Amino acid sequence: MTFVKSISVLDTSIVTQNIGDEIIMDAVYSQLHEVFKDKLFVKIPTHEIIGLSGLSLIRNSQFGIVGGSNILSSAMNKYRQWKITLFQSLFIKQKIILLGVGWRDYQTRPNIVTRLLLKNLLNRNMLHSVRDSYTESKLRNIGFSNIINTSCPTMWNFTPQYCDKIPKTKSDTVVFTLTDYSKNIELDLFLINFLLEHYTNVYFWVQGRGDLNYLNELNVEIDRIKIVPPTLHAYTEFLEFTHCDYIGTRLHGGIRALQKNRRTIIVGIDNRAIEKKKDFNLNVIERKDLKIGLMKLVTEDLPTQIRIPLENINLWKNQFIQNDGNKSVS
Repeated sequence: MTFVKSISVLDTSIVTQNIGDEIIMDAVYSQLHEVFKDKLFVKIPTHEIIGLSGLSLIRNSQFGIVGGSNILSSAMNKYRQWKITLFQSLFIKQKIILLGVGWRDYQTRPNIVTRLLLKNLLNRNMLHSVRDSYTESKLRNIGFSNIINTSCPTMWNFTPQYCDKIPKTKSDTVVFTLTDYSKNIELDLFLINFLLEHYTNVYFWVQGRGDLNYLNELNVEIDRIKIVPPTLHAYTEFLEFTHCDYIGTRLHGGIRALQKNRRTIIVGIDNRAIEKKKDFNLNVIERKDLKIGLMKLVTEDLPTQIRIPLENINLWKNQFIQNDGNKSVS
């Protein structure tokens, strides 16, 4: 009897109220289907505790691949973005390979539980892909040398040729986002009022559970703002059929806009967007700089000149393809 080889995918879009996780996993699966053309993908949730069945599936699969998101931190036993324990890690030792993952925030050195957990989980022979140089440095500083910065898989198709097709000039329509767990009433109000002043049509996409409530709390002309429903399907359809700019604090709301060839300005509120700007030249303005810098970005020509690390991306992909005896990806 012949069984199909399986790949366990540690999926961050299961048991989540943040549609950004869906955007990440959409890209993760797209890349994995390119690399593992004849494999069975088994989905394992990261946002809830893995049971014995899940551990068994990972243990008996060829690899377990963790896809995207800020799933790592310096205190993984405290923040539990990835709900796995030190005891559970003993059952799937060195089965895990990282794909475009990131670090939760700017943090101190990982604690001993985190170091032991990652030592147990991460494969020592295969290359691990991380989304920025900050995450790379955090892992290298605790003894992992097989780490490469590939950017997030949501960005892997942003070649120079692709970026050249994204409009440089301002649209009459804009879609924006807010982040309910990172509020700054003064600057978020400034952003919304600026958009209402400079755009004819203003839309708001609800990416997270509390974003619409936060918008309603703010003293803005709510009747002038049209709502895009809180689904990835609705947002994708809007972007495909509406010529617009994207400006907002939701990083992956902006990435999705770029995936649909929309002029995009991401408002950086944490290390994720800021590090992507440093490493890959993503068009990001830190929220604290909105009052002095947003006007220029919006009203003047804005080229999209993202620099993705194609060599590292191909290194990560080809390690699997070459092991299977197939042609490499380039």
